[in-house]
Amino acid sequence: MDVAGLQGWVDAYERAWRAPGTATLGDLFHEEAVYLTSPLAEPLVGLDAIRRLWEDERSPDEEFTMTSEPIAVEGDTGVVRVDVRYERPRARRFADLWIVSFAPDGRCRRFEEWFWDDVEAGLAGAEPS
Repeated sequence: MDVAGLQGWVDAYERAWRAPGTATLGDLFHEEAVYLTSPLAEPLVGLDAIRRLWEDERSPDEEFTMTSEPIAVEGDTGVVRVDVRYERPRARRFADLWIVSFAPDGRCRRFEEWFWDDVEAGLAGAEPS
């Protein structure tokens, strides 16, 4: 994996999140991928579990902007800084770090998300300095 490949995967992830359904997840994730919604979360294993999570977590009326910046790539693993700002259905901001490990075919075999949000940080509605 390299920085350009990692950024391409993140861009495809965003497109898939915005698209209805989960048909494209097989292009992003290996059949037996491990997906952690936080470092302490129970891992979800396999495409079916990831599909259920995406269907449960996404809202058809959500509006958001997402920016990303690859921070590091070492071998088959990359780290990406992601900033997500939701406008609807509720204004909220998330600052994420994603640790993404890839199978030889370029699909994700392990996804781990570390995130902080403005509500839990007591910053809801505050603009970044």
